Amino acid sequence: MILATVGWNQYQSVLDLPNQRLSLDQPTTFTVPAGYTASRLVSELSERQWMDHPIKLKLLFKLKPELTKLRSGEYEIRVGDTLGVLLDRLISGRSVQYRVTLIEGATVKEMLASLADNEQLERTLSATDAVTLSSQLGLKADSSEGLFLAETYYFERGTTDRELLLRAHNLLNEVLDRHWQKRDKTLPLNSAYEALTLASIIEKETGLSSERSKISGVFIRRLNRGMRLQTDPTVIYGLGDRYQGNLTRKHLKEATPYNTYKIPALPPTPIALVGEEAIVAALNPESGKSLYFVAKGDGSHQFSDTLKQHNRAVREYQLKRRKDYRSTPEAN
Repeated sequence: MILATVGWNQYQSVLDLPNQRLSLDQPTTFTVPAGYTASRLVSELSERQWMDHPIKLKLLFKLKPELTKLRSGEYEIRVGDTLGVLLDRLISGRSVQYRVTLIEGATVKEMLASLADNEQLERTLSATDAVTLSSQLGLKADSSEGLFLAETYYFERGTTDRELLLRAHNLLNEVLDRHWQKRDKTLPLNSAYEALTLASIIEKETGLSSERSKISGVFIRRLNRGMRLQTDPTVIYGLGDRYQGNLTRKHLKEATPYNTYKIPALPPTPIALVGEEAIVAALNPESGKSLYFVAKGDGSHQFSDTLKQHNRAVREYQLKRRKDYRSTPEAN
């Protein structure tokens, strides 16, 4: 019927339509919303003057109905692309991907503030703290602190913050469970959640990746001996917004659930987001005798076996701080 209607030559020109270049003088994006039809595509390409003879495209869709199965998304169109290339992208769903990185050591509050600034994510969550976020996401934990894997995530425009965070939460659970199942069962950790909490402390204390398992070893030995962890990042987390960049002796003496100078155990929740390396370190501590460490001012730490050695290191690296003192390694 179609052959009789359009004639052989026109029929061939319709079949050749995918090889024709779009009339485009600069790269652009093309958005296909949910429910977008082939008929609407014909109209839009004609309105944008990207192709002539829209009637031929309608005939092509009748000849090849599989070309009408368009998937929603945002697509990149380049100069020189043919109609066939465009249709292939729209059918395959190879849409433009954006990315967002959840940063190691960030708190949920910091993470939410960063996501709120992302223009490609659709904002559906109103939470600004870990407890409220846990409720809004329907998580089982009272607090969502630390329950998202620090990683780079790719997503399409229109993805919601809820969808992204649930992905990060599920990935965290997968990674944590995988390493927990392989753990040394003699470790003084009663649950994967405790391992995650320890990993978050390691993440905050470590500037050098090579030191993670070493710092883990210190904390594991202290837990085994019933010693307090005495780690500043937990104290800072417990202070919340009251911490203004200067940790004082008064802060170290203040009783909070997170002050590991006062409590002889891990804090009740993680204190930050962690990457997989910190989880691995928490469950694979380096053997040794060191029970103390202090920042040297170049991003690394001095490890000590005894309190006497530690006090000497504190005098050298903290009480006589170098002018270029920094807590993180110098960027390459």
